[in-house]
Amino acid sequence: MASASPTLAPEKSTQVVRKPYPNYKVIVLNDDFNTFQHVAACLMKYIPNMSSDRAWELTHQVHNEGQATVWVGPQEQAELYHSQLSRAGLTMAPLEQA
Repeated sequence: MASASPTLAPEKSTQVVRKPYPNYKVIVLNDDFNTFQHVAACLMKYIPNMSSDRAWELTHQVHNEGQATVWVGPQEQAELYHSQLSRAGLTMAPLEQA
């Protein structure tokens, strides 16, 4: 039985280009019908680790500047928080890449 000569695999490039998944921004827009209390309560309910102070800060930013980015992260989570806030009645900007 003849021994097979080893086959050399082509050398793999050691340069692996790692592209992180893009983050997405969840943006709440100002409107004329949601109260400060409702906006802050929704942010605390649906955005993980949202403190009361931060929720009120963002709510005031929405009111004063017309919008606020309330969360940035992976697309799947961004879509979830966006739809939850939207269903709760908040006026939302379309998701956008960060």
